[in-house]
Amino acid sequence: MSEQYSNLDITQIRETITSLQSSISDLPTLLRLLATPLDTIGLLPPAFRRYRTQGSSIKSKEYVQIIKSLSTIQTALLVNIVPTWESALRDQQLELLLYQYFCPDSFFSATQAAGDVALSAYAALLSLPFHKFSIDALRLLSRHYTIDRLHSAVYSNSSSIPSHRKTNVWEDLVRNVVSVPAKVANHCGISGVPQELEYLQFYNDLSTRLEILFSSFSRPLESDVSASRQYFQYPDQAFFLTTLPTIRTRFAMLSRDLQAVYSNIWVDLLASLPSDLFSKVLTSLLIHLAELPDDFDGSTEARGLVKREGRLISRIFGNLEGEEDEKWMAVSAVLIIRSWSIAKARMLVCWAVISDENAIPPRALETLVSQVVEIWSSTEHIKHSLLSHHQYLTTLLLLSIAAIPPAAPTLQSLALSSKFISAISTYITHLDPAVRRCGMLAAEIVAQRTGKALDFQQWDGSGQGREWARGVRKLISDRDMDVEELQADVVRLEVYDAGDFNETKVSTAKSDGDVTVSSKNAKKASILEVVEDVSDSDDSLAGYASSSASSRAPSPTPSEIDEIEKDPTINVGRKKIQRPVYLVDLARLITGSTKPDDSQNADRIEMALNSAEELIRRKKSFGFELEENSVNLVYALVGLQNNFELEGFNEKRQDAVTVLVACCPKKASLAIIDEFFKNQYSTEQRFVMLNALAVGARELASLPVPPSNVPANRISFPSKQLPEAMHKKYISYNETGDSSQIQRMLDDISSAAIESGRNNAEAKTPLVRTRQLRISKPARVVVPTTSATPPTPGAPYVPRASTFAELAAEYFIGPLTGKFWLFLRDEQTREARTAHHARAYRGTGTGLILNPLVLTHFLGTLAVLIHAARHSPAFLAVLAPDALELALTLGTRPLSDADEDKEREAAVLTASLELAVVVLDGCLELDGGRSICLESTSLLLGTSEWAGQVLNALESGSRIQGGGGVQEVKLRRSAAGVVLKADELSSRWRQSMISV
Repeated sequence: MSEQYSNLDITQIRETITSLQSSISDLPTLLRLLATPLDTIGLLPPAFRRYRTQGSSIKSKEYVQIIKSLSTIQTALLVNIVPTWESALRDQQLELLLYQYFCPDSFFSATQAAGDVALSAYAALLSLPFHKFSIDALRLLSRHYTIDRLHSAVYSNSSSIPSHRKTNVWEDLVRNVVSVPAKVANHCGISGVPQELEYLQFYNDLSTRLEILFSSFSRPLESDVSASRQYFQYPDQAFFLTTLPTIRTRFAMLSRDLQAVYSNIWVDLLASLPSDLFSKVLTSLLIHLAELPDDFDGSTEARGLVKREGRLISRIFGNLEGEEDEKWMAVSAVLIIRSWSIAKARMLVCWAVISDENAIPPRALETLVSQVVEIWSSTEHIKHSLLSHHQYLTTLLLLSIAAIPPAAPTLQSLALSSKFISAISTYITHLDPAVRRCGMLAAEIVAQRTGKALDFQQWDGSGQGREWARGVRKLISDRDMDVEELQADVVRLEVYDAGDFNETKVSTAKSDGDVTVSSKNAKKASILEVVEDVSDSDDSLAGYASSSASSRAPSPTPSEIDEIEKDPTINVGRKKIQRPVYLVDLARLITGSTKPDDSQNADRIEMALNSAEELIRRKKSFGFELEENSVNLVYALVGLQNNFELEGFNEKRQDAVTVLVACCPKKASLAIIDEFFKNQYSTEQRFVMLNALAVGARELASLPVPPSNVPANRISFPSKQLPEAMHKKYISYNETGDSSQIQRMLDDISSAAIESGRNNAEAKTPLVRTRQLRISKPARVVVPTTSATPPTPGAPYVPRASTFAELAAEYFIGPLTGKFWLFLRDEQTREARTAHHARAYRGTGTGLILNPLVLTHFLGTLAVLIHAARHSPAFLAVLAPDALELALTLGTRPLSDADEDKEREAAVLTASLELAVVVLDGCLELDGGRSICLESTSLLLGTSEWAGQVLNALESGSRIQGGGGVQEVKLRRSAAGVVLKADELSSRWRQSMISV
């Protein structure tokens, strides 16, 4: 009889699922199908019990069967019921029945059935395409069924999940929960994401609940240790941004025994992380630790704060041990190789000292000194690191040495080691006096700690690292660990805590505000005050204040000066400059009056620049006016000089030329290219032309561009705007100007190309490649249909909007590269003809095109154009080989026969390599490199050989003119990127290239 009962229950459940998966004729039938399973598992709200099948009640066998079939029921609801019946249920205020299958209301939230439903709901909702119901259900789940509540649902004694499956279920659940914000954002776009599911808000709430979950453990479960990778996969700074104040409070409030239990939970969870993720979590904690107003503050309060933070690191990440401890890999990558504040170095040393107090034998400080000396003494670090990193690493080394007893064998072996002695010699011969003093100070301190006498007598005075050296000597005179630890509730010494991280992060950087420290008495902590200058007025325009006894009248204020200038009785006979309505009027305003002493020339040019961009955009789709006047406007704007020192002249002129290229590319681009190769322009004017070509091309290609100075609705005619007074009230003008637009765009483009090459190189692993071949699908090409509707008779002419892919070869890249080759030939011919004259001609002089400054900008512009034109039909056959040949030529051959110009300039070499990277990345993306490999084999191999030689020369220590610092880093990165791209292309088509 029991077997018949079980079969009957299973049959009824299957019939319910089948009915939900098929068409339902009326609302009462749907309500009965929805209410009966909920009533069986005890989740049917009392208001809906009239819709259930009579006689249903909670039975253990039926409950288990429904829970097993819950994912199938939820899928049927999302696929069939919600799209069809949700609006009808909402009109009848019955939609709660649907939500009960995904997020049971608070009346049932404490039951095991509600937890089982929520567990299954995450997988069902995230596995299907989203709609409004799915987003609402996820929002309710994130609010009412937090991660700690779901943990209790999985591991409670009444859970229906078998014991051997609980670990897998929990790991899958954590993975689903963590992925919610990204999937919702992908569906909703920029707007429409509920507040609970916004990226930062969601992870802040998740972090808070995770900390509550961790604190409830007596020890971490095996599943929690294995799922810890998912816990910390989301944004690095999100976790400790929210939880660090709570963690501090728990350690302060718990007894010593419970502190040890709580600490062991953190140590066990973090110890299971891979090294790269462990490094990210350590970085996140360091960012949110307390800072000092003065890194060299040796007061009792400051040292107590440093000790407190060091102990907090030890409690969360555990003690440091010998060199075999895997934590040293993360410590070296995060705290030694990278530069932090001196306060963070002091905390690291305290962490090592605390670790030695709890270990037998103590080896943490010894290992720390060894790790620091390994990097500090390396030739690459001494020659190429920045001064800030030199001082940070030297301070860390001396703090570690000061924490070791003077008679320790570690100090004796360090003082006599050949590595340390040779490093001191290299430091002393360094050209930078501040870097030299890093080595001198280390040598003196080590000698003093080992009982020797050494004094370089280089410390009196100021500048060149002397103040830093005196601060370090004062700091290491005592140990931070020897003072009493500052209590957790004393936070006034800190620059910020986790609660106001977003506000104070700006002030901890090099802000314009002045930072002052005051102290009322010796027992109170120092108070940090950020004093910012909030005045926007220009002191040069403000009059001097006059005393009451003075007989002189006070100086006029700026507002009074403006009123005087607008007084009609003063400007008698002076005509007001009218805003241009036609482009011809705009050109006349730019060219100005023929009289050089006309007093209104400045006003005319200012009015023209203020209205140029807006007027040109208005005329874009308004007849032939723009096409007829674009060339004249190019000549006028490019040749314009700021003779009257107008405010915002460069930005407005740049925006006007750029919008000409974007709105009338066929005429404006060719005119700009013709003018660029004439010798009458300055470097600044050539930059304007190149910037206009690059930014205008990206706008045509629908790629991100710098924001326009003119809001979108400003280009509408007045009939489509609010009245002027209301317009000024609601519209704010954003004036921006950036002379480094091209370089920033090129940095982003080349970085993306190099990163893709590195990722592809990593993906060459056989297992990864096999997986990609199995799961990848061929791209589907969608051919857009063109409308055959004839134009309406009498309608105004609207030029067809051309894309950059159609225009790139004929109007941008082709003319630019072709005219450059002609220009280069003419310049070299002219040099050759005058080589033996008394005054030889030079084509690389200041202000000329072949000057490294202009040539670098030219190559950067060409790289931006090539990146925007990668979907052009002529890209693979024409544009890519021509651009690569140009990059190879400019990167290998001298542009002038003069001896001093034959050496490669680092900036030109870097720009050539970046152009090559962009070209090769485009070829790789479009056809896997087939065209460039088979049709331009020698060009590809020559580029690879050239980049390899540059990289080898840099690795061997060769110096390039104009290199060093950031430029050297970019040069290395670009050369390595070309080598990787060329190798990836060659490896794909090597057999075909050999046959060719």
